[in-house]
Amino acid sequence: MDNEENEVIDLTEILSAVRQHLLKLIFVTLAAALVGFTASKFLMTPKYDSSALMIVNTRQDVNANVTSDQINSATKLVSTYSIIIKSDTVLQQVIDNLGLNLTYAQLNKRVTVAAVDDTQVMKITVQSDSPEWARQVCEQIITVAPDVIKEAVEAGSVKVISNASLATEPVSPNIKKNTMLAAAVGFVLVIGIIVLQVLLDNKINTEEDVTKYLDMTVLGVIPQYDQGGKKE
Repeated sequence: MDNEENEVIDLTEILSAVRQHLLKLIFVTLAAALVGFTASKFLMTPKYDSSALMIVNTRQDVNANVTSDQINSATKLVSTYSIIIKSDTVLQQVIDNLGLNLTYAQLNKRVTVAAVDDTQVMKITVQSDSPEWARQVCEQIITVAPDVIKEAVEAGSVKVISNASLATEPVSPNIKKNTMLAAAVGFVLVIGIIVLQVLLDNKINTEEDVTKYLDMTVLGVIPQYDQGGKKE
């Protein structure tokens, strides 16, 4: 019972401390949100994605009837084809064709290849701070990749079903998300400091503290006066 009572009293003290510092809490939260917004809007470089879709077939004759087993096999080939697309055989040729001032490793970091919902469709994505640059590189990849894949695998084929797109909106930074995250960090930081101050405060500040910590009855209180007026 004593432990439960102390826990309730501690929680009350914490809530009281939060109310006392409510303006500070609001100010810091808004200031943190403003910092997050400003950093995202003016300091971070926007990134754009350009994507294209390719479908994987296990047979080079794409006009022939396709069975479910062939579809399953094609789905499994997506991971193999993804590795080939991101290999230096493809990307170095893209660099040479476009005359890019990048190394293979640098371009590789900007390219992602993934299956779409575990299907035989691959999504090739190129990210850059220039939407047109990303589109050109993505377009060149889907131009070079099919012939390289056919030569390497010697079976099956890939076909472009969606050309490289030109992004109109950046994919990062997410200004709204960053602003809310910064506000949450500011809020939690102030709450943490307030809670820490309450937990570390072992001073006798009020008559209630005398009863709580010393288990003694308060007989009287001497008020504090400041310049002739009662302060507290």
